[in-house]
Amino acid sequence: MQPEILELESFLPYRLYRLADAVSREFAGIYKDSHGLTRPEWRTLSGLGQHGTMTASAIGEQSAMHKTKVSRAVAELERRRWLTRTPDENDRRVEHLTLTKAGLAAYREMVPLAKAFERELLAKLSDGERAAITNGLAGLEKNLAAE
Repeated sequence: MQPEILELESFLPYRLYRLADAVSREFAGIYKDSHGLTRPEWRTLSGLGQHGTMTASAIGEQSAMHKTKVSRAVAELERRRWLTRTPDENDRRVEHLTLTKAGLAAYREMVPLAKAFERELLAKLSDGERAAITNGLAGLEKNLAAE
């Protein structure tokens, strides 16, 4: 009896990973060209732009980044004077991160670029394909979050 073989090209987790990586790399070119940011820096900046103030741990959870990547991104954004750190009043081990005016300005410049990228990506799909991918992703996210 032949051992069962897994065809990676049709294995959904592998396909999702490859697609997410390809889309992420494509989008990375936009924020790298416009503002010289790495993927972790962009994810950190966008998380803070969306939520206002966050801890490094919260950024890591939201963006699925390892704490060392978050730490490096925070250090670089702080070096650029795009974010500030404020120690927590109750726990000195925790810092609250907030965008500065310059960081918020950079974020606001990139939001239209991100939305245009998403529109162009979705425009490659038919109405039915857009609905299917939106609903399928929502279903997977809902079911995986429930576990």
